[in-house]
Amino acid sequence: MRGGVPRRGRDRRAAVLLPPGGAARFLGAAPGVAVIGGGIAGLSAATALAERGARVTLYESGTGLGGRLAGWPVRLADGSGATMSRGFHAFFRQYYNLRGLVRRVDPGLTTLTPLPDYPLRHGSGLYDSFARVPRTPPLSALGFVALSPAFGWGDLFRMNPRAALPLLDVRVPEVYARLDRTSARDFLTRIRFPEAAHHLAFEVFSRSFFADPRELSAAELVLMFHIYFLGSSEGLLFDVPDEPFPQALWEPLGRYLEGHGVRVRTGTAVERVAPVSGAGLDVTAGGRTRRHDAVVLALDTGGLTEVVAASPGLGDAGWRARIARLRTAPPFLVSRLWLDRPVARDRPGFLGTSGYGPLDNVSVLERWEGEAARWSRRGGGSVVELHAYAVDPGADRAAVQAEVVAQLRRVYPETGDARLVDVRHEWRADCPLFPVGGYPDRPGVRTPDPRVVVAGDLVRTGLPVALMERAATSGFLAANALLEGWGVRGQTLWTVPRAGRSAALRALARLGTD
Repeated sequence: MRGGVPRRGRDRRAAVLLPPGGAARFLGAAPGVAVIGGGIAGLSAATALAERGARVTLYESGTGLGGRLAGWPVRLADGSGATMSRGFHAFFRQYYNLRGLVRRVDPGLTTLTPLPDYPLRHGSGLYDSFARVPRTPPLSALGFVALSPAFGWGDLFRMNPRAALPLLDVRVPEVYARLDRTSARDFLTRIRFPEAAHHLAFEVFSRSFFADPRELSAAELVLMFHIYFLGSSEGLLFDVPDEPFPQALWEPLGRYLEGHGVRVRTGTAVERVAPVSGAGLDVTAGGRTRRHDAVVLALDTGGLTEVVAASPGLGDAGWRARIARLRTAPPFLVSRLWLDRPVARDRPGFLGTSGYGPLDNVSVLERWEGEAARWSRRGGGSVVELHAYAVDPGADRAAVQAEVVAQLRRVYPETGDARLVDVRHEWRADCPLFPVGGYPDRPGVRTPDPRVVVAGDLVRTGLPVALMERAATSGFLAANALLEGWGVRGQTLWTVPRAGRSAALRALARLGTD
């Protein structure tokens, strides 16, 4: 316990963010809130609001909940049913607030299965693993140097120590003031990060933001280094759901929300939001307009820009202009292959790749997902998923699809003779881009109108969070902002340490700003 609040995770230096004080829940008439978007951010906001008695209506344009982690049923060529999705997502142990959301329906997190390693493989033959790397900094960094074939002691001593100092004490938002106008690629060049490790490790991580390292803000890369490596003792290993996303996560959470009175309206896209002076906001969806006391805009980049553009009364001119300048990351491909024979038994459940053309990772789903394992047992085959991030928008998509399958056969040669029972290729281009110099345009949780808040992985939170955890955290923060205005206590949040772990290293890092 710390100050009466139970600690999340194993990191004793994890930071707790207590909400402002207030009533435990609404007494008497409760306000009505429209949460627009049923992804992780919207579900987090809806959960915090509904648990305190707010009257919540959750609008989601898709047919199911989950947003970019949604799933949908498909019928395979062999007649069996399956759940298609946008693929593999790692639930890192640092994702305190996302995991707290899942605990609402699975207190023991039994639906999350740990994978034993986070292996990385380069086309040159280099192979890295994090299974044996110590989790607690600075032993994590020293262990990586000692065990990695791509980064040795000589590479460590050849680095530019002064340029690398920002890695030792990462804080938000200071890291953006220092590094947002530098690309991830240029930062790695400046600190003389070894080229082999650059391709094998940092490029794999940076592309998890669906962006080429030349386009990605170095501030995001350095923040990621703090969250997953040098700032946290949770380590780089992670968990994955043991069934497809809808069955494991979103359907139970949807039932939980409905049990708290939430009106869940899937298949209902919001067209516009119109503030009414002194009387709430009118939300038009599916051709019908309903009035609410407050609105949570929990949309992806494209959805947010569209709704704001169609709602001229939202915000002020400066805020609207910043929203209009937001950009979406390049397209990415998720290919899922149902093979008539298995991949080798010693293949990992997940493998990050570099140097294999457009292929960024390979997952063997039956290693952890029940649905895929049952299909595999019935026919003796494998369900393999391939990802290609940051694809050139002008690329021939059919050629990219063919190339990732060809690269799979290079990575796992035993798949070369396998017959495709079925294959599904899913293209998307709806993830936020964190471009060089783009931080000032990203919205914060609060807007010029206190009745309107924003949530999502594109949002500035002022906390060391990223990806799915930023989505969950921002959703809770959005709910907290509304609850504070109504005098109700919000959700307690957790993050990795909000500064470098060592006082000596923090002092050393300050030399880089002198």
